Amino acid sequence: MKKNDSLITGEMLAKYYELNKKKKEIDMEMNELKEIFHHYFNNLVGPNDIGEITISGYKLQRQIRKTEKYNEEVTLKRLEELQMNDLIQVVKKPDDGKIKSALNLGLLNEKQLEGCLVTTYSPAIAVKTLAPR
Repeated sequence: MKKNDSLITGEMLAKYYELNKKKKEIDMEMNELKEIFHHYFNNLVGPNDIGEITISGYKLQRQIRKTEKYNEEVTLKRLEELQMNDLIQVVKKPDDGKIKSALNLGLLNEKQLEGCLVTTYSPAIAVKTLAPR
């Protein structure tokens, strides 16, 4: 396919637009149903418990994912008190905000950071109707 060849039609754009609209409606409706299901199981078995019911040949299950993380502030303080500094990570990383400020103030110039800036691109598609609806 050459760059000047266009295989995109008005029909395709209209279909994409309508499907995207339906997708958003479906997502909203599914989220409403999920809220109802969670409310049901919260009342039936409790907020952090799994549950299962079968109705009209469909099985509805609620699973609970448990995640545990250490509270950074409290844990760091406790580890320092226990003199367990080997269990604490020291992470060195550039501070984007401070670098931009230093560039703006003239403390750094862009040549000094040549080759340091990484730019990434991520394509996104948006189709909007120009006709009033």
